[in-house]
Amino acid sequence: MRQIYLDYNATTPVAPTVFEAMRPYFTDHYGNPSSTHVLGLAASQAIEDAREKVAMLIGANVDEVFFTANGTESNNLAIKGVCQTENGYSGHIIISAIEHPATLEPAKFLQRMGCDVSIVGTDKYGVVDPDEVAKHLRDDTRLISIMHANNEIGTIQPIREIADLVKDHETLVHTDAAQSIGKIRAHVNELRLDMMTIAGHKLYAPKGIGALYVRSGTKISPIIHGAGHEQGLRPSTENTPYIVGLGAAATLALRSLDENRIRIRNLRDELYSRLATSIEGLSFNGPEEGRLPNTLSVNFPRVVGAELLAECQGIFASTGSACHSGTTNMSNTLKAIGLPEEVARGTVRLSLGWNTSQEEIQIAADTLISAWESMTS
Repeated sequence: MRQIYLDYNATTPVAPTVFEAMRPYFTDHYGNPSSTHVLGLAASQAIEDAREKVAMLIGANVDEVFFTANGTESNNLAIKGVCQTENGYSGHIIISAIEHPATLEPAKFLQRMGCDVSIVGTDKYGVVDPDEVAKHLRDDTRLISIMHANNEIGTIQPIREIADLVKDHETLVHTDAAQSIGKIRAHVNELRLDMMTIAGHKLYAPKGIGALYVRSGTKISPIIHGAGHEQGLRPSTENTPYIVGLGAAATLALRSLDENRIRIRNLRDELYSRLATSIEGLSFNGPEEGRLPNTLSVNFPRVVGAELLAECQGIFASTGSACHSGTTNMSNTLKAIGLPEEVARGTVRLSLGWNTSQEEIQIAADTLISAWESMTS
């Protein structure tokens, strides 16, 4: 049976050209980037070339890009690093009710350490209202951390409008852009960000590589300690092959961003149209516009989403965020938008990618429709 992958928001395959770019740094250019001999210098130069490519994708200066092991580490560094003091942690931060655990859990940690955390809700489409953020601002607010685009329903947040709230204050603005990078334009200066998180495995690079953009002059402390790698902010011998892979993936994304965005959005809309034509009562989550072009969070009536997917052999998708799969509890996102529990039981997230074809959309729609009809007849 043909396998159709519709779980790109969980992870992407490594692009073939990315893999080929990485290969020599496993076998030939294996030197420690901190070594001063030829092998070390080759690795060091490859890292700096990759840094430049990532910087170009997000409109940053080269020295503002710091490589990490993953998006979760980047979020932890941004959130904890801003609130860290010589004696512990202090200050107030603001997050949204639909954040990924990679943001929510560091915030909870800070709360246990004595910091204050405010959680801002959303409307029924999952959009954070900047005016609601403004109500929570305080003199000691150190950070606002709100994701650029939601991983479950695809809602794109008004990050620039939120950043404008604090343009005359010392409060910093961070966004987790793991889901938006490579799908929509995400330039740090246009969004007026102080920090931004990138996760390689959402961008056709390998799992185990990420980056954090930190605007020059931003006061942030390392959360792990060692040698002086990454300007002292993220010590550890650099993972040269994976960094090279992230750089190659950034170049691919920059080259084909608009073309892929339009093509994938059209396929997503075709998928929903095919499903809605045959399934009465079908609905989707998130706004009509202002949503990631690849993301379709759809509510199948009168079935459980996980059970529906189990009937669809060869269709790989999710019932929501991959981090919440395997549980029947409603995710924070679906709770935040006020989705009734009986509707949320049938929620399935279908996320498309660069490799998705129209034929796959047709087969996926037919398979889902057939499974739903057999379960409800």
